[in-house]
Amino acid sequence: MGNTFQDKISMLWDMADLLRGSYKRSEYQKAILPFVVLKRFDDVMSDYREDIRQATDSFNGQNWEGHIMAQLSRINPQLRFANRSQYDFGKLLEDPDHIEQNMILYLDSFTSNVREIFEHFEFKQEIAKLAKANKLYLLLKKFNETRINLHPSVVSNFQMGLIFEELVRKFAEASNEEAGEHFTPRDVIDLMTALMFIEDDAELHEKHKIKFIYDPACGTGGMLTNAKKYIHEKINSDVQIVLYGQELNPQTYAIAKADILIKGENADTIQGPRSTLSEDAFPGSEFDYILSNPPYGTKWEADKDAVLKEAERGEYGRFEAGTPRINDGQLLFVQHMISKMKTDGNRSRISLITNGSPLFTGDAGSGESEIRKWILENDYLEAIIALPNQLFYNTGINTYIWILSNQKSPERQGKVQLVNGVDFWDKMRKSLGDKRHYLTAEHQETIINLYHDFTENEHSKIFESTEFGYTKVTVERPQQFTYQVTEERLESLYTVPAFAKLAESKAKDPITKEQEESQGREYQESIIAALRTIGDTVYDDLKEFNDKVDQALADIELKPNTLKKYLIQALSQHDDTAPILTDSKGRPQA
Repeated sequence: MGNTFQDKISMLWDMADLLRGSYKRSEYQKAILPFVVLKRFDDVMSDYREDIRQATDSFNGQNWEGHIMAQLSRINPQLRFANRSQYDFGKLLEDPDHIEQNMILYLDSFTSNVREIFEHFEFKQEIAKLAKANKLYLLLKKFNETRINLHPSVVSNFQMGLIFEELVRKFAEASNEEAGEHFTPRDVIDLMTALMFIEDDAELHEKHKIKFIYDPACGTGGMLTNAKKYIHEKINSDVQIVLYGQELNPQTYAIAKADILIKGENADTIQGPRSTLSEDAFPGSEFDYILSNPPYGTKWEADKDAVLKEAERGEYGRFEAGTPRINDGQLLFVQHMISKMKTDGNRSRISLITNGSPLFTGDAGSGESEIRKWILENDYLEAIIALPNQLFYNTGINTYIWILSNQKSPERQGKVQLVNGVDFWDKMRKSLGDKRHYLTAEHQETIINLYHDFTENEHSKIFESTEFGYTKVTVERPQQFTYQVTEERLESLYTVPAFAKLAESKAKDPITKEQEESQGREYQESIIAALRTIGDTVYDDLKEFNDKVDQALADIELKPNTLKKYLIQALSQHDDTAPILTDSKGRPQA
């Protein structure tokens, strides 16, 4: 594949240049991705147009789609769609004056599985927008060039899947202000996948295996396709893998379904756009492997009635352990995934990623605490891996990988392993939104080995499940801090909301927005440069360090006025040897 693979990606990526002036950079994918899908379908059908025409001409009944697909299945069982119009890309270009109308007719002539994809892409609106900007004919012409040949004889289903996934990744990174909603960085996915399969290596080496993999918040489908790729490339290419996913967002659902269909697989196993919490698309189904990155801190108010009704079913429902507070549904997704594990005596494994809320929110007796208690008492939880911050595109917060199983290995039974991976990262050459750190292959291998070795050391601790049961006792810890300007602490400033907002813009105009964000980043850099002049001396007196900060920032006007307080907090660290901070009356501060 080599150069051909990269050349195809570069050529398709460069198509976005035609959209400059008509689209914002973050919107390029709205036109390019559905065009790539349409071009692939158009090239695939080039071998079957005469068969489709003959089958269409010989049929006068109501169920055209069932008839045509039955005919085509005899020719090629992997062909899962058809188009009964007279058009292809070449014929559409022959009538420039009616290209918009003809292209709409072309879309409407596809079988329903393809029409649904383009409906959720809202592709007809993009066609109208391109036509109005006089870009539709130009883009179609570019896609029809010989060098953009996506015929299966030139680009296999496997290669096409990789090309499409890479384009999705590049567009997600380019529009990083919203990428984290449905796109998990590849380094994080690779680690989650490896952790899920490492305990099942021997099982997956057996012959004639069929394995079912599920993601209840599948986004663009990257986790699912990466899991399949991992098994086939690193464990056993003969294992038959069936992918299942459900997605709420219409456009990301369209991308996921298109990716599966492009590869010649059954796209009916990707369902949406609908909420998994209120409407399980696969009731009664159980899976061998489940992995997901459910949304962080998202209210489940829209799902409330259905969720509470499901919770009332107790052990017969998906939310047996109860419900968390309304402003975060992550623990509902965790319960849903557990409900999808095998109950026939076979093993299921789960790998998911959350922020800190499902681990730390909620006192004893709260909904969150009761759910955690249920997970531990049923001995589902194998390990929690703490990851470095600033790994995601739209948030710099700390995240955690959970590994769960319904059949732990003997040495893990009744135990929970905590792995501290927060220090295993490298700095990216260029930040992508809030993503400033990434996991190298070596870092991933280190974390995988820490988990797999299941021994205690400075980065790995093993506890009895019962050790996590607790009684609430309020302990006020005195404030004891040292203060120091180091590169690591300066880097952490970007996770402080008040500092991060300095580089944000609310302007709707893309040029103004870009200018304001650039000015904000320069302002951030000027503050960091000024703080560096303090040096790396360690201070244990807040007043002395406060004066040093005032001197360093004397020529910089801080906005808002409270920003200095947050800067000092980020540059501080608890130290039991430091003096205890007191209030104006000399009382220790908790």
